[in-house]
Amino acid sequence: MNPLDWKSVLLAKHAQHVVLIHFPIALFIVAVGFDVLSQRLRRRQLADAAYYNLVVAAIFTVPTMLSGLAAWQWLLQGHRLKGVLLYHLAFAVASTMVILVSWWMHFRERRHGEDERAAATWRIPLELAGVLLLIVTGHLGGFLSGVNGVV
Repeated sequence: MNPLDWKSVLLAKHAQHVVLIHFPIALFIVAVGFDVLSQRLRRRQLADAAYYNLVVAAIFTVPTMLSGLAAWQWLLQGHRLKGVLLYHLAFAVASTMVILVSWWMHFRERRHGEDERAAATWRIPLELAGVLLLIVTGHLGGFLSGVNGVV
């Protein structure tokens, strides 16, 4: 595959997922950092930055999940889910749910004017668990893509 041939790059069977996945991962981790800092420093601007990063991370989970499912169908011909692929999918779904729930919690707080400090006692541990889920998901995905070794 020629790296300068856009047709082969865009139509590669799994390339879109490998590229798209970086957006929700990075945006969510940065959002969690901003959220932790906003609670620690009590700065509204950091809470706003966390919220907007979560919005974009939540949006990017949709094409990322769809491209992952497409890669499974195209690259692996829809083989039965087992082993690393099954674990990767399970952790990916869990990670996506944490991103969406975190966004929803932020959205609800902003919309209903709820006490942000009280909600953060539940939200911050959830977000930190989400970061760990993303790390495991990415690690397993690295094995599937061949970056971390051959499966």
